Amino acid sequence: MSAIEITKEFIEEFIQLIEQRNEAELNPILEKLYPQDIAEIFDDELNLEQAVYVASLLESQKKVDVVIELEPDVKLKFFQGYSAEELSSLFFSYMKSDDAADILNNLPADLSKQILRKIDDKEHSRNIASLLKFPENTAGALMAKEMIKVKLNWTVKRCTDEIRRQAESLSNVFTAYVVNDYDELVGWVSLKRILLAAESRTVEEIYDDNVIHENTYTSGEEVAATLKKYDLVALPIVDAFNRLVGRVTFDDVLDYMQDEAEKDYQMLSGISEDVESSDSVWLLSRARLPWLVIGLIGGIGSSLVIGGFEEELRQNVQLALFMPLIMAMGGNVGVQSSSIMVQGLANNTISSTGVVAKLGKELLVGLLNGLVCSLLLLAYGAIFGNSQKIMLTVSVALLAIILIAALVGTLIPLLLDRFKIDPALATGPFITTSNDLLGLFLYFIIGNLILGM
Repeated sequence: MSAIEITKEFIEEFIQLIEQRNEAELNPILEKLYPQDIAEIFDDELNLEQAVYVASLLESQKKVDVVIELEPDVKLKFFQGYSAEELSSLFFSYMKSDDAADILNNLPADLSKQILRKIDDKEHSRNIASLLKFPENTAGALMAKEMIKVKLNWTVKRCTDEIRRQAESLSNVFTAYVVNDYDELVGWVSLKRILLAAESRTVEEIYDDNVIHENTYTSGEEVAATLKKYDLVALPIVDAFNRLVGRVTFDDVLDYMQDEAEKDYQMLSGISEDVESSDSVWLLSRARLPWLVIGLIGGIGSSLVIGGFEEELRQNVQLALFMPLIMAMGGNVGVQSSSIMVQGLANNTISSTGVVAKLGKELLVGLLNGLVCSLLLLAYGAIFGNSQKIMLTVSVALLAIILIAALVGTLIPLLLDRFKIDPALATGPFITTSNDLLGLFLYFIIGNLILGM
């Protein structure tokens, strides 16, 4: 928690000090605030001129940490207060390569090129540029080039000297990765083991050749799963020739998983693009409209199904009373089943193999839930004196619809995953709309069979 509580009164005083350019009082406040707190104030309270002024009072690394924490749209607006040369010297020269690459990917291509050209440290510039070539959501795009790398034939003394030199560019040092003369990853060695070993010993005598690693084109989900499975804080990344090219740390994966969770949540809600509340009306409408159109088509389809059974409804008006129940239960069960499948696929706890077993289990769950709900519905009919035939029709239809919805909600995410399509597409409006149509159709078919309509 910050040493200063961020309240409405504090914000008002803070902005007043900015307007007065009162550095004497601002500097002690900024020293106590964490970068995340300052970024939050930038996001919500300051205009461009005020934000640029506050940034000018921060020391270099803290200034960079604040920028990294800014919301993407605020970051773009903030950068408008600087030239490409200033962005290079004030921010990108001090950023880790992965953070710099993430930001550059969201800037106009011309500006990104200018910034890279103007970074004085050409090795740092090349490291950033090398990350830009990797597809989004792969290990190559998530990794940072900065890491501790030692060679197999080095002595512990040389190894210690190199670690001191290399560690200057790192905020966290967890372990040293061991490579051979061809830069191929061959193992790892803990800093503790290096510190305790005699200086005359070689890395080859003390290293561990059992090293867990991933390839640059491994998906972000697999990287996250590997870190979680083996309880790692960092994971070395190699290229196609097994050469060590970077590492992914747990905080990088945490940010990635949070972004993916937000995207999946938006997709679950029927939003087809990654949007923020501050985006334009057109962008927000464009992101929501596709699923609304699908819902509209589904609604038209439902009306056509109902119209096709108009005569049957006229003969048994009570059936119409339970149509909302049938549609709601089918949609709810479908979303429940698909959400469990999507979560399991995202966490790599299940795969698209073994479909029969997964369908069987979900059908058993659907059968149990369907029987309970159907019996409760029959009890309701008996208590309130509804027609036994009508209640039997609704109960049987409800059981059938719950089973079908569970089947559809399980099968569609698995099929989408098999064909490399985001399974989150299967949830929300898509499942709800499809189950509405199926539910109504089954409802009237079962009504025909039981009531002889």
